[in-house]
Amino acid sequence: MAVVRDLRVLLRLGNFRRLLAVRLLSQCADGVYQVALATYVVFSPEKQTSAAAIASAMAVLLLPYSLVGPFAGVLLDRWRRRQVFLHGNVLRALLASATAVLMLSQVPDWLFYVSALCVTAVNRFVLAGLSAALPRVVDAERLVLANSLSPTAGTLAAVAGGGLAFVVRLAIADTDAAVVLLGSFLYLCAALMSLTMAPDLLGPERDRVPARLTAALSGTARGLAAGVRHLAEPKRRQAARALGAITLLRFCYGALTVMVLMLCRYAWSSDTDEGLALLGLAVGISGVGFFVAAVVTPWAAVRLGPARWIVVCSTAAAVLEPALMLPFTQATTFVAAFVLGLVTQGAKIATDTIVQFAVEDGFRGRIFSLYDVLFNVAFVGAAGVAALMLPPDGRSAALVVTVAVIYGAIAGIMARFERR
Repeated sequence: MAVVRDLRVLLRLGNFRRLLAVRLLSQCADGVYQVALATYVVFSPEKQTSAAAIASAMAVLLLPYSLVGPFAGVLLDRWRRRQVFLHGNVLRALLASATAVLMLSQVPDWLFYVSALCVTAVNRFVLAGLSAALPRVVDAERLVLANSLSPTAGTLAAVAGGGLAFVVRLAIADTDAAVVLLGSFLYLCAALMSLTMAPDLLGPERDRVPARLTAALSGTARGLAAGVRHLAEPKRRQAARALGAITLLRFCYGALTVMVLMLCRYAWSSDTDEGLALLGLAVGISGVGFFVAAVVTPWAAVRLGPARWIVVCSTAAAVLEPALMLPFTQATTFVAAFVLGLVTQGAKIATDTIVQFAVEDGFRGRIFSLYDVLFNVAFVGAAGVAALMLPPDGRSAALVVTVAVIYGAIAGIMARFERR
């Protein structure tokens, strides 16, 4: 198969393999850390968690990205990206260790959230830098395949990290602090792996951006405005539409994530450990969907085009999501987790490709940081909507139907522009 042949060629590229290894270790650590936070906040036996509490936790941890994200983009277009991976992962290892100490201490909840926020804030620099650096290690001909393999492999690594965290939490250690320390160790491994690449390998070009950090910070607003104007140019409007579509898809995924959390916590089991195991199973099945998306999307993107593939993914979700979620049974919900993992990741791969082809290298850091901001605001907004609509046990037909309508609207709007 051509895809298999291209994949073998891609993996022969040493710098691509090294960048991929940094991504895998970083996102595996993210998965471990995020599951540790989820079990501490949602599945602690002494806590009676509500959808509103979940939404509040997500807001505390994710909304500040709206402030960090734009600065990350401007700085990523000025800092050497290899150094961002090195120093960022070392810093996260230290901060994650501090989070573990706070979990074992009798401290106010706000102090724990501040520590977790610092870890996830640094994450914005690392993830945006990984996407912006990818075109520096592969040629344009194989960029679609690289976008399929690299971010999806990172997502799978995060899922694997989450699975590892579930195993450690349920079978080995009876404390979330031990799981956080495992994540800290993986962050340190990612930092060491980044040292295998030359400092200037991943860009950006030093002669295209201001060299002084003070100039970069003072020009943040102008840089963001330039990035928005860059997206508004006629030949880049497809990238803007794709970003809008993936933002709405992320909103849908976030709302359903909160629903599944509540179903696992209250509807399907009264035992917290059993509920945690069910959530782990749902996450794993969704991860299989991510993997299938990585296999299918390169083929589909070549034959249909990335934008039309987003239409197909949205249409499939609009039809299958209500059929599978409305029964509110474990079996159909797990099938829905697979389908939604496939279509969400498939659309994300297509969006990454559209943005990377349409956006110039000097703007990629800013655009991908804005991309991350949209992702997080959409997810938090979805959690807030879910908190208003979900009953205590998580069963809400109104939310399922609302999400299906949004999926259908995405498909219709994207199809209309593609016909033009």
